[in-house]
Amino acid sequence: MPTPPTPPPPATPPPKRRRPTLDEIFGDVLPDTTADERDPTPPPPEDWYLHNRPPHHGG
Repeated sequence: MPTPPTPPPPATPPPKRRRPTLDEIFGDVLPDTTADERDPTPPPPEDWYLHNRPPHHGG
């Protein structure tokens, strides 16, 4: 009488997938500084243009 075949080893369940965190999906949403750490008066609108003026425009 032949020996019965050996049963296959029990299948291991696939590893659970880790859910990404909100920071991994949306990035860092908090500002680097809080409102009480910043200057309360915003700079005049033309400051950005003065700081970012191309060199060929003089100044």
